[in-house]
Amino acid sequence: MGIQKVAIVTGAGQGIGLAVALKFASEGVKVVLNDLDADLCSTACHSINNTYPNMALAVAGNSAEVSVIDSMIFEAVKNFGRLDIVVANSGITRFGDFLTFSEKDFEDVSEVNLKGTFFLCQKAAIQLIKQGGGGSIVLMSSVVGHLAHKNLAAYAMTKAAIEMLAKNLVVELSKYKIRVNTVAPGATLTERTLEDQAYHKTWSQITPLGIPAEVNDIAEAVCFFCSDAAKHITGQSLVVDGGWTSVGIQPD
Repeated sequence: MGIQKVAIVTGAGQGIGLAVALKFASEGVKVVLNDLDADLCSTACHSINNTYPNMALAVAGNSAEVSVIDSMIFEAVKNFGRLDIVVANSGITRFGDFLTFSEKDFEDVSEVNLKGTFFLCQKAAIQLIKQGGGGSIVLMSSVVGHLAHKNLAAYAMTKAAIEMLAKNLVVELSKYKIRVNTVAPGATLTERTLEDQAYHKTWSQITPLGIPAEVNDIAEAVCFFCSDAAKHITGQSLVVDGGWTSVGIQPD
């Protein structure tokens, strides 16, 4: 029997992050879940353990804070003995016209999407190097890192930067057998997006495949990158958008 792998997934209280964590647990991967919302994080952890006993551990907190990142890694190693996979899924979106976008919103987006992602990669890589044997890191980008979308200049900038980070880490981490890739979701049905009652209809009309993604569609892409099936893939971005970036139709 092979070594049981251990993963960290941020932003895992619901939506895509929770779907990724559930997929890992179903495949026998132990999971440390992180979310800013402690109640969501705890509930998600319990839901996984109810189906897959003793497979999940919750570490709530702001994923942009290095101390919280350190805690995730410490708890993974303390409770599960190692770390093999990291999914930097946490991110925040701030819509706003470029000409009036506030400094506070810019700082919030940058703090979580850039700082949190960068230092999670750094701290995880240190642990993976210490262990030896390599590992897999997946960063969460977005279709707007590939194609412009009105009122998302700051957010889109961070997502394009995340993809460049993955490419740069090929140079930094490949010698340690650590692979770094990104998944770029398009319109996806989550608790947050479904707060907009027009979301499903709008994106069904402008997505070439005729429907937005479900969270499991994104989870499958993430887990592929972390699997042995992708053992020779690094520095790449996989767009999961039903073809939207090929046509670029904008929502009204």
